[in-house]
Amino acid sequence: MNLSHVFVRILFFSLSLFFLTTYMVAGPDGKTLANFGLGIAGGSALGLLLIGFDLLFKRFNLRAFNIAVLGLIFGYFMGLALVMILDAILEISSASIHLDSTALEIIKIGLFLFGIYLGTLMTLRATDELYISIPFVRFTQTANKKRDLIVDLSALSDARIIDLASSGLVDNQLVIPRFLLKELYAQAEVSDEMDRTKAKRSLEIVKKLEAIPDLNLRFNDTDFPEIKDPVAKIVRFARFLDSAVLTAAISKIQMAAIEGVRFINIHTLSTALKPLMQPGERIKIKIQHVGKEPRQGVGYLDDGSMVVVNGAGTRIGEIVEAHVISVRPGPAGRMTFCKLIEEGNFHEYDVQDE
Repeated sequence: MNLSHVFVRILFFSLSLFFLTTYMVAGPDGKTLANFGLGIAGGSALGLLLIGFDLLFKRFNLRAFNIAVLGLIFGYFMGLALVMILDAILEISSASIHLDSTALEIIKIGLFLFGIYLGTLMTLRATDELYISIPFVRFTQTANKKRDLIVDLSALSDARIIDLASSGLVDNQLVIPRFLLKELYAQAEVSDEMDRTKAKRSLEIVKKLEAIPDLNLRFNDTDFPEIKDPVAKIVRFARFLDSAVLTAAISKIQMAAIEGVRFINIHTLSTALKPLMQPGERIKIKIQHVGKEPRQGVGYLDDGSMVVVNGAGTRIGEIVEAHVISVRPGPAGRMTFCKLIEEGNFHEYDVQDE
């Protein structure tokens, strides 16, 4: 939390205390201790309520706020129109319809709230079509509906982002904030050899991304100088643009639920795109060590996936042939379970779950 937020909260909390306490003391009962206590209690409750609303709407961005306000305006006029139609119907049929004043007020309030609710809901559901009804008003970031992807420092240091950008899947989506480039240039001048090498490699990756045709890499000058933590700054920037964050840091995945920002991890994407073997498929694998069971041997594919081979516990260091039984997700990626193929014991359809 920055100082400006703290100042605004303290200011409105103090104003709530002052006005409610003044109102209670200036009442007909005068300056009594009971009125003074009620004023402080009421002002404190109102101040805490305001701070609670601030925390509740913390994840809202300006785009969502504008859409909600526009929906409330549409709903307000829709509610007024419904009430006016009811008044006109009652005036025309005044001789045959007689309603109690209390019942009539309840019906009018219900119609008014229904109009506000319907107008707000329809506006929220049709944000992409608003520019058709209201010319020159568009609440989307770009003409296409794909969300922007903000590239963080960890993703810029991972060379796999070049292959991802070359695939065409993220054309017109990648955004690099200028404050990240400033940080990289600063790190490229430090004395620490590891940090300097990593920063220079990231800058080389940025140059290669700029050279990819049709990628349309964009740079954004928005900065938040009051925020010093780089992760918090990226989160604030993503919320500001209503965008997702492309990262290579596994630790940031858990932050998505807390901050309301979606993180797309390159490691997770890479694991999801690994070739999936089918049961019955033959593979050749070098057995590296013994598995959890004495008869199990463990090997690894070129992408690092673990392969457990039943019956290969005594074949350490050898390249064996096995057939796939099943493929299951594990904590470090996919795990492939196989059965050793010995001379004369393999049948194409002899496949069972591990």
